[in-house]
Amino acid sequence: MSKYEKGKVVIGCVTGIENYGIFVNLDEYYSGLIHISEISSKYVKNINDYVNIGETIRVKIVDKDEETCHLKLSIKDIDYRVNSKRRNKIIETEKGFETLSIKLEDWIEDKYSEIEQNENV
Repeated sequence: MSKYEKGKVVIGCVTGIENYGIFVNLDEYYSGLIHISEISSKYVKNINDYVNIGETIRVKIVDKDEETCHLKLSIKDIDYRVNSKRRNKIIETEKGFETLSIKLEDWIEDKYSEIEQNENV
């Protein structure tokens, strides 16, 4: 369990949310809980305002239990959002939406044909 040392910030996936905290899976063996008191320095009314199930987040290891492979985790006072500052800029191509406007009628006709075939089956 050396890669999960107290004080280290690691990446995990939110697997569950309860009134008392957030369950996070770190890998196939190790998981942890972010107790509601370790979410924010401010009052936490609704944990769902902070994370969503399936979201990848950064967590700080507060404590560890080597026998059970469970970790006590925190997101208090760290930037826990993995993609919070990164935004991919959409680069407009030379043709822009021209391809869409050319193909749209064909795609609509194809879809109508598909729907009609399914109704006749």
